[in-house]
Amino acid sequence: MIQIQILAQDSGKKLHRYLRQSLPGMPLSGVYKFIRTGKVKVNGKKGKMETLLQPGDELLLYMPEEEYHTLSRPAKKFGGVSTELDIVYEDDHLLVVNKPSGLLTHPDKTEHKDTLIGRSLAYLHRQGELADGRAFMPATANRLDRNTTGIVLIGKDGDTLRSLAEGIRLHQVQKRYLTVVWGTLSEPGRLTAELVRDEASGKTLLASRLRARTGPSGEVVQGHSATTDYQPLGTAGPFTLLAVTLISGRTHQIRAHLQGIGHPLLGDAKYGGKPAFDINHHLLHAYEVQLPDGRRFRATPPEEFLGVLNQARLIRFLPEAARA
Repeated sequence: MIQIQILAQDSGKKLHRYLRQSLPGMPLSGVYKFIRTGKVKVNGKKGKMETLLQPGDELLLYMPEEEYHTLSRPAKKFGGVSTELDIVYEDDHLLVVNKPSGLLTHPDKTEHKDTLIGRSLAYLHRQGELADGRAFMPATANRLDRNTTGIVLIGKDGDTLRSLAEGIRLHQVQKRYLTVVWGTLSEPGRLTAELVRDEASGKTLLASRLRARTGPSGEVVQGHSATTDYQPLGTAGPFTLLAVTLISGRTHQIRAHLQGIGHPLLGDAKYGGKPAFDINHHLLHAYEVQLPDGRRFRATPPEEFLGVLNQARLIRFLPEAARA
């Protein structure tokens, strides 16, 4: 028998979610069965799936210590693929993860194995959720650039993925980001410049600038509408911390739009942003996503991002929703 006391950081978690996180080596179906068969007691009473845990609650898990230690420290790889994920939320239909910097969301010509979706599929397979012969494979509803961090939504089944995709298409899924830009911005604004993807350079360009460059007799430039809202949170020295809301979702949209108004992202050399604090890539973190049904998922920025905020004296402006 294992005895556990619930700490403050786990306050308000449902019992099944707490066990899912505490015993990552146990399949989701195993967690449900473990609770259903009365092998978990909360303060001496049989635990229920929806039991909300509070600080000081005492859990009794009826399993051998050896089994507990095995399930609480699973292998970090499955089938040769890493299963290391920062899981923000999970249920039978949806997996929400906090993507680290440097990891691709999907395979490309530079990396086809260690990607966010690869890790997620390995994790779900290890948990016993991907049966052989399954017609649908879980997939991401949104994607982030290699060096962009934060919330990625993964639909475990076709209905969930279609619902998420529809919500994004209709602008019913709200996606909020944090970034540090060069220069002073003091007033909120909305950017609506049309964008064009240049595959040769791998950049997203403002359609208006391309039209001006080619002149009236040049090739017709067909831009795609894009809308970005930004809210300055605070300025220190030459930097401003921004909260950014994507209304549309074009590739490199935030980076191209902010460069277009003369405020490129710190470290984003591709879009005119000079490096600082030894950061040679853009700092952009998807810290909050809200679904049409009202569910809201949040992720704290990585240590690298927080370190820059400290050095730039911007940490005091970090919104409460992005704090641990």
